[in-house]
Amino acid sequence: MTPDLATAMRRALDSTRAQRPDEATAIIQQALAGAGAGEGHAPAAGPSRHAPTARFSLVDPAADDAEPAPRPGPSGGPEPRPTAPRPARGLPFSVVDGSTRPGRGGPGGAGIGRSLRSVIDSLARGRGGPGAGLPGLRTPSAPPAIPDGARYETRSFACPAGSRSYRLYVPSVLPETGRGLVVMLHGCTQDPDDFASGTRMNAVAEAHGLIVAYPEQSRAENPSACWNWFRPGDQRQGAGEPAILAGLTREVAAEFGVAPGRIFVAGLSAGGAMAAVLGAAYPELYAAAGIHSGLPAGSASDVASAFAAMRGDPGWGGGAVAVNGSQVRTIVFHGDADRTVHPSNGEKIVAGFGGAPDEQVVHGRAPEGRSYTRSVTRGTDGEAVAEHWVIGGAGHAWSGGDPAGSYTDPAGPDASRQMVRFFLSLPEENAA
Repeated sequence: MTPDLATAMRRALDSTRAQRPDEATAIIQQALAGAGAGEGHAPAAGPSRHAPTARFSLVDPAADDAEPAPRPGPSGGPEPRPTAPRPARGLPFSVVDGSTRPGRGGPGGAGIGRSLRSVIDSLARGRGGPGAGLPGLRTPSAPPAIPDGARYETRSFACPAGSRSYRLYVPSVLPETGRGLVVMLHGCTQDPDDFASGTRMNAVAEAHGLIVAYPEQSRAENPSACWNWFRPGDQRQGAGEPAILAGLTREVAAEFGVAPGRIFVAGLSAGGAMAAVLGAAYPELYAAAGIHSGLPAGSASDVASAFAAMRGDPGWGGGAVAVNGSQVRTIVFHGDADRTVHPSNGEKIVAGFGGAPDEQVVHGRAPEGRSYTRSVTRGTDGEAVAEHWVIGGAGHAWSGGDPAGSYTDPAGPDASRQMVRFFLSLPEENAA
């Protein structure tokens, strides 16, 4: 997206929030005409290595795949949803910087096909700040079910770098010793409740006596609730979002007496990319990282390189291998049919840990149906320093997740269970 078009989009959103949809429509049409492309047409220039030529769309490119808001069921909670496996949908990863990117579809690559005026009208109906009313952005999710004796609290954390709200799950039985903490970073358009429901991480944590923190990205920082993994100021220790998340982690760990070596971070998509950043920036804090459908730390330095890295363009993200060479133990999950974040990003993450003589490869199939390849890279002491799960036929969605959450693939192996097994270095007999 050109700077002029990005500026026009921001002006249009301002006009929309001021209830001036006609003005917003005129701004966007004028900007598109100036860019050499009318609504629904590719730019006149030929294909660019750094930007696809698909039409510019004010809506999220995966909006047609967006999960509808839950309807109340007979008990007042969300209406039960079918549990049969369904095709994984692409996680909206488009508004990485608060602007709208040239749109591709979800896993199928289909466009949206909505008129510009209908988009503006839907924006005009939105309330409540940046991004309100955008198709593809979910309404607040219902909290997941909590077992008796457990706690699921809303909290906030603030430090000089900024502040964030978060949800905290405390299991019904908290061990006196050996307590652990998992920090879970949601993907774009998600929120903590949605992510907790979709990953079922609370249930896994309950079984192992783990505490789980679910930080929430601020819509003021990114209208699509994406963690800003690609911005230089949010990729290093002591600054930006990594400083906020690390501070939040330390505060929770201190409150519950979690020992060093028992603190972990995991995330999906933009959250997975930020988990990689945290693992590289704070190896003294996090003992291990779980990266699902994410990207290596240091794989982008701006919006253009973020899209290039997501597409898996050759020549991009090479510097990330060096960053990850000193990263914490890492487990990676990625679908081989992911059309939002190219599967080569998972390969780049584990490449920094070496391979060959210490690598073990297992082929299997999850009970729910999907095949997988699991590669284990071990250090000189025999400990697994990296695991790489490639899920056959899976798109951009949490493997083995619950349909109650968005962007889940119930047919795959249980990523939450396998991540916790890896974090805690548990026996591998059930690694399937």
